[in-house]
Amino acid sequence: MTPHELSEEIILDHHRRPRNFRALDPCHGAAQGVNPSCGDAVKVYVRRKDGTLDDVSFTGQGCAISRASASLMTLRCKGQSESEVRNLSQRVRAMLVAGGPEVDGDLIALAGVRNFPARVKCALLPWHALEAALDGRSEATSE
Repeated sequence: MTPHELSEEIILDHHRRPRNFRALDPCHGAAQGVNPSCGDAVKVYVRRKDGTLDDVSFTGQGCAISRASASLMTLRCKGQSESEVRNLSQRVRAMLVAGGPEVDGDLIALAGVRNFPARVKCALLPWHALEAALDGRSEATSE
């Protein structure tokens, strides 16, 4: 299996069987992100405990890339400190927008999205919602 095929398989797997796809109650923050150009909509929920994100989940609808990105994001961010999560979010954005270094783990499956500029917003939508939830905002703003 080539790296490209593996990335596609990871994205399709997380799209078909998204991890942490549920509303989180109770939560310490939740934010909605919407991409009006394609109709993707995601709501990200966070719960903090002892300085880390104890739980992260999402609900919503969208394309395979936005759902997979949200699913991968929730898995990676659980148990991380808020500063680690914000740093990771910046690294993912840099990888997709500025051609920065690739992130490690399964998140690398999103690296190929940078070759499709119209889809970068799909991949970043859950990350924007996550940052809004961490900031105590109810809606995400895209860049």
